[in-house]
Amino acid sequence: MLKHAATASLALLVATAIPANAAPYMIVGNDEKPGADAQGKPAVNPTGNDTVVIFDLATPEDPKVVASLKLENSIVGPPVNLAISPNGSIALVADSMTVAEENGTRKMVPTDKVHVIDMKANPPKLAQTIAVGKQPSGLSFSPKGDMALVANRADGTVGVLKIDGTNVTQTGTVQISPGVSHVVFTPDGKHALALKSPDNKVAVLDVDGDKVSYNKLDIPTYPFPYNIVVSPDSKLAFTADNGNGGSSDGNADAVTVIDLDGEHPRAIAHVTVGDAPEGLAISPKGNLAAALNVDGSNMKQAWFHHPNGSVTILGIQGKTVTPVETIEVGNFPEPMAFSPDGQYLYVGNYADQDFSILKVDGTKVTNTGKRLKSGGHPASMRMGP
Repeated sequence: MLKHAATASLALLVATAIPANAAPYMIVGNDEKPGADAQGKPAVNPTGNDTVVIFDLATPEDPKVVASLKLENSIVGPPVNLAISPNGSIALVADSMTVAEENGTRKMVPTDKVHVIDMKANPPKLAQTIAVGKQPSGLSFSPKGDMALVANRADGTVGVLKIDGTNVTQTGTVQISPGVSHVVFTPDGKHALALKSPDNKVAVLDVDGDKVSYNKLDIPTYPFPYNIVVSPDSKLAFTADNGNGGSSDGNADAVTVIDLDGEHPRAIAHVTVGDAPEGLAISPKGNLAAALNVDGSNMKQAWFHHPNGSVTILGIQGKTVTPVETIEVGNFPEPMAFSPDGQYLYVGNYADQDFSILKVDGTKVTNTGKRLKSGGHPASMRMGP
């Protein structure tokens, strides 16, 4: 278990000889704590086997591993508990859950740590570990990269982090509500949007320099918003609304489209997608979004089980959002992200321990059939610049 920043011995690096200036990067969190017993029932594995893997996407259909760091991360929560700064110099990883033993039985318990990775080092390495609120989950950098926000799910707060090189300090917290799961800045840097998952709402935060405040402005969504992205022009936001508290139930769910343009942000559409979307992404070109549906692929005994999950591609024309196509991917898909140039879409298949690589040509998206081994069970991922 990672106790404090001095526990550097757990940050063992395994790296290939990739140049330090290679780019772009994709960061992936592999969570090895969930497991199964001899009868196939859910169980908890000992801690110490999670990894954070950094890939170089210079060859997009054959990414290379830059580094693999033994750092705890978690599948509990939305698949966005890590991020790379806008200038690519550091990465943050929220250590949401760890393992504790009680009466000889292992169980998952919240922790309060965020790891800081020096992306300029060759290979990237752990720079420090800081304490934040309880169960840090979805996090994001500000557009300038001088601030980050992290949703402390068990505390019901958003932590405000100051970024100064690889030195990261918490400068404040904003009280939101219990269960806040993810927070993201708008690209213009003037606001941030925090998901009040149990309340089926998005909280709108005001950002003024290094000050972040919540004026109790909420936007309703479809049940249980669990991931959120904002369009490159800051005019629209999209939430992946899981519908069932973080798991499949056999019913179609939705992506809520939020109009951020003007003085009164509001939900303008609920677009039907598949069962239990968690992964969510928007193309840097702003013309496509994608929702990643679990589709019961992790529940073999359920009547709604499917062998694989799927991606629902959404076309964006102005403020009109429509489903374009649905593409089958792997088993129990969780994280997803477009490449920085918008030409590829990577989907993490947790149970298959790999990534599906999808090619984007205009508004047409196709599964290349190529798979990228993740080095573990991919629970979260984000793209660098």
